[in-house]
Amino acid sequence: MNQLKKIIANTLSVRISLMVVLAVALLLGIALFVMFSFSRKVLRQEALEKAGQTLTATVQHTDNVLLSVEQASGNIYWDMMQHLDEPDRMFDYCRELLEANPYIDGCAIAFEPYYYKSRGQYFMAYLHHEHSGQLNTEDSHLIQSETFGNVPYTEQSWYTLPLENGHPSWVGPLKNEDAEDEALISFCLPIYNKEGRAIGVLGVDVTLALLSDIVLSAKPSPNSYAVLLGSDGSFIVHPDSTKLLHETVFSTPANDTDPEVEEAARAMVAGETGYRHLRLDGVDSYVFYKPFTRAVVPGRSMNKLGWSAGIIYPEDDIFGDYNQLLYIVLAIAGIGLLLLLVLCQLFTHHQLLPLRMLTESARRISEGHYDETIPDSRHHDEVGRLQANFRQMQLALSANMGELERLNETLRERGAGLAEAYEQAREADHMKTAVLHNMTNQMLTPVNAISSNVDELCHNSRTLKPAEVQQLVTDILHEGKNITDVLNDLLEVNNKKK
Repeated sequence: MNQLKKIIANTLSVRISLMVVLAVALLLGIALFVMFSFSRKVLRQEALEKAGQTLTATVQHTDNVLLSVEQASGNIYWDMMQHLDEPDRMFDYCRELLEANPYIDGCAIAFEPYYYKSRGQYFMAYLHHEHSGQLNTEDSHLIQSETFGNVPYTEQSWYTLPLENGHPSWVGPLKNEDAEDEALISFCLPIYNKEGRAIGVLGVDVTLALLSDIVLSAKPSPNSYAVLLGSDGSFIVHPDSTKLLHETVFSTPANDTDPEVEEAARAMVAGETGYRHLRLDGVDSYVFYKPFTRAVVPGRSMNKLGWSAGIIYPEDDIFGDYNQLLYIVLAIAGIGLLLLLVLCQLFTHHQLLPLRMLTESARRISEGHYDETIPDSRHHDEVGRLQANFRQMQLALSANMGELERLNETLRERGAGLAEAYEQAREADHMKTAVLHNMTNQMLTPVNAISSNVDELCHNSRTLKPAEVQQLVTDILHEGKNITDVLNDLLEVNNKKK
């Protein structure tokens, strides 16, 4: 790491390449972020619209099945009302319903206890298809039974609820006692006698597994699926048939791991419309939901079912291609930035060759190699002009340094001459001093003698004899002549030097 920092700090081409790549990466990142954010929003909106259309189609398809069962039951019901006194004919009505409508799995016509005294306490005509897991056809085998469940029918919800409500209603889901792995919903119509008193119930069964197969055939993506919840959160339609009777959405294990599941389920049970993001069975998904709305048909009982339809839309189905494209684009962008870094490095390295050459030349010049050769530049850009100016500077510096060398040599020669002249002058001065000193010494004796004679003449002139005076004067003259000879010699030496 330290070595990398050192390379970056000491290499201009690397720094320039990194700055270019970082600038491009920043702009590219902003552009990709804006583009993919907008694309993600569009994909989510498209998925929402597709899920809404699928939900509408699912609800309509499911309601068409229910309406078909309701109309078939109503047709039989009005004819049956004319023959309530014929108990054996009730089995025929059940058979007609089963044969007329492929969605109907079973039909039960049950009356209050002792309605037919000749048939004992309970009487129920009950026929159902042999369960094959397929849509019922005219060739499906019909099975007749006198019981349904382990308790009397008078205690079962499909019988008691219509009598309490007093109008046709859907009841369920209920456990199919003839097929333990299946669940049913039943359309139940209360039967009234001529006096208007409820005396029994006509119940028509539709298997939830069959209804699930029909509803789940329409889905917006390969891994999405539809669910239909009852008013208590029970599953009416679900791809996993084991959930149709044994679980509600609030009792599934997924609810323990993600509170969003419970919130979405409560919103669905409350009849809301919308979508939520959640994690279901370990898969990030969106759930789009809306209340189950029944078509208004004249004569149809419009009691509120409280059902809600939903589409479980895995996030990969919505954003799978988007994420794949994102990864591809990011990989291409990363490879492109790496290539851009390499190309920038090669280009700047080539473009900065003159600078490196100038740097090395400047180093050699700083070490005293003023004759360092700098070639002409083939470029006309800033670097080329810098190299040309640097070359001119080097030539001027080399010329100036040569001139300085010549001046320095001249100065050295003149300095040597001056030093020699100075030595000669100093030697002459020394000799002059020596001569003056010698002459001064030579004149000192005569001067002292003259001074002594003059002093004696001045002080003893009255006492001296004429011969003594004459002798003193003669000595003074003689010493004066000696001084004159010394001065003449000094003048003669000085004239010779000139």
